[in-house]
Amino acid sequence: MLPSGYPGASHYRRLRGGRHGPPRTRPAPPRTLSDPERAAVLGEFHAERFVDTSPAAVYATPLDEGTYLASERTMYRILAANVEVRERRDQLRHPSYARPELLATGPRELFSWDITKLRGPAKRAHYHLYVILDVFSRYVPGWMVATHESAVLAERLIADTVEKEGIEPGQLTIHADRGTSMRSKPVALLLADLGIERSHSRPHVSDDNPYSEAQFKTLKYRRDFPDRFGSIEDARAFCGRFFTCTTRSTATAGSGFSPRPMSTPAARRSSPRPGPSPLTPPTRPIPSVSSAGLPRHPRCRAPSGSTRPPRRSCHLSMKKGRLSSPVIGTRTSR
Repeated sequence: MLPSGYPGASHYRRLRGGRHGPPRTRPAPPRTLSDPERAAVLGEFHAERFVDTSPAAVYATPLDEGTYLASERTMYRILAANVEVRERRDQLRHPSYARPELLATGPRELFSWDITKLRGPAKRAHYHLYVILDVFSRYVPGWMVATHESAVLAERLIADTVEKEGIEPGQLTIHADRGTSMRSKPVALLLADLGIERSHSRPHVSDDNPYSEAQFKTLKYRRDFPDRFGSIEDARAFCGRFFTCTTRSTATAGSGFSPRPMSTPAARRSSPRPGPSPLTPPTRPIPSVSSAGLPRHPRCRAPSGSTRPPRRSCHLSMKKGRLSSPVIGTRTSR
């Protein structure tokens, strides 16, 4: 006798035991059309008088003539089995695209640059930080703090950085988002003159430039990052200390590469490692306010002390979606 509350189906299922082996195939219903009959139905769809008609019309027309081919649902099954039916409504389709990639196997092959805002001493007063980042070694070859965003300043920063790093034509690819300065005509003409290939993020995608965005988050989530900078000199001094510190310590410990990429190990041991020097654009007069008494950034977070294994290569990858140009991804050794 079964205990109270115990399902009877579970009891008999356990008595029967488990079933082993592959599942049994479902037997075909006795009224299933044979292969010649299915071919005859498909031939009616291929007839000239039914070229532009629906399965409902193909079902009704022979029926009015005294011939029954198959049910309308069976006709749809036959068409689906032969990949001859699709959505008739005008709907947007999203085919899967291949993801293009840009591979960086060494320094000075792939740069990423972006612009972020730094709060000034008053409301609606901002400074603009331009940063160029080497994706492979995480070294910052050039940066600049300006009072406004300008394509002319971006052109000057890129030109001076390329000259300082000794970039040859056809050696470098620069990736950026689709900002006005990034897609400006002066920057495009400069890159074309220098023989540098440019790459931009996809339209309406905010995370296609992750390396530069991650570096800006590292900058703004530091404990000593102020809520506002008293003057542009304060902003330049803070950014100078940050880039010098991250270039000499974080890049070396995290990536396993020298922050200042050298051609040979001997040159890497003997050459000094200076931090990147900013460019000083012409600035507008701004009232100098000390930032010593300003509160710290409310969203501060302690920097992580963990290190990652050495990165062997870095590549640009793109997620699914409409492609306009490659974007950045990461390949790490596990």
